Amino acid sequence: MRTFGRRIFFVILAAGVMGTTPALAVNRELVELQTQVQALSDQITTLKQSLDERMGVLKNLMDQNTDSINKVTSAITNIQTALQKQQGDTSGHADQLSGQLQSLNDSLDELKARLGKVSKQLEDLQAAQQTQVVQTQAQQAQLAVPPPDVLYNNGLRDYTGGNADLARQEFGDYVKNYPNTDLAGNAYFYLAEMDFKAGNYPPAVKEYDQVLQGFPDGTKAASAELKKGFALIESGQKDAGIAALRHVVQRYPRSNEALQAKDRLRKLGVATTANSRPE
Repeated sequence: MRTFGRRIFFVILAAGVMGTTPALAVNRELVELQTQVQALSDQITTLKQSLDERMGVLKNLMDQNTDSINKVTSAITNIQTALQKQQGDTSGHADQLSGQLQSLNDSLDELKARLGKVSKQLEDLQAAQQTQVVQTQAQQAQLAVPPPDVLYNNGLRDYTGGNADLARQEFGDYVKNYPNTDLAGNAYFYLAEMDFKAGNYPPAVKEYDQVLQGFPDGTKAASAELKKGFALIESGQKDAGIAALRHVVQRYPRSNEALQAKDRLRKLGVATTANSRPE
C-alpha cells in the first residue's frame, strides 16, 4: 500500500514539473496515469477482497479451532471429573469392603474361640464318658467274678481234672481280682506248674518268684523254690538252679522238697551245699 501511494505522488509531481509541456502530451499522459491508477485501484480492490476472503477463512478456521479446543478442554474436564468421582467411589467402596473384611475377621476369631471352648468341653465330656465306661466295665466285671473261694475251688477242680486252659483262666482271674488273699500264692503256684508242664520255663520261673516274693511263708513256698530250681536248670541256667535247690535243702531240711532237691543235686553230681563234697 505504501509503494502504491508513492507511485501516485511521483506521477503527480511529474505532471507538475511537466506543466510547461504541450497540452496534448499532457492529456495523453494523464489518460495513461488514470488508466494506471484505475488498474492499480482495481488491483487493490481485488487484493483487498482476496485478503478479506483469506481473513474470513482464517477467522473461520480460528473459530473452528477455538471450538475444537473448547470441546476438547470440556471433554478433558469431564473425564477428569468422572475419574475423580470414580476414584472417590472406588475409595469409598474399598473402605466399605475393608470394614466388611475386618468385621468378618472379627467374627471368624469369635467363632474360633467358641469352637475352642466347644472342643474343650467335648474332650472333657469324652474323658468323663470314658472314665464312666471304664468304671462301669470294672463294676460289671467285678459283679461277674465269683467269690474268691468259689473261683479258687473252680480253678483247682479244673487243674486236677486236666482242664488246663480253663484252670489257667480261673487262677488268672483269681490273682487279678484277689491278689492279696492267702490263696493268691497257691493260684500263682498252679499257674507256674501249668507253664512248667508245658515247657514254658521262663514264665514259670517268674510265677514261682511271685509265690516266693509275695508269700514267703505260704504253704507253697518250699514247692515253689524247688520247682523254680528245676525250671532254671531246664532253661539252661544250671548254676542258678543248683543255688535254688541248695537253698531248699538249707531252709526246709526235713521237708519232702528237701529230699527231692538232694536227689536232683546228686544226679547232677554236685554237693548239697557249696562247701561240701558230692555224696
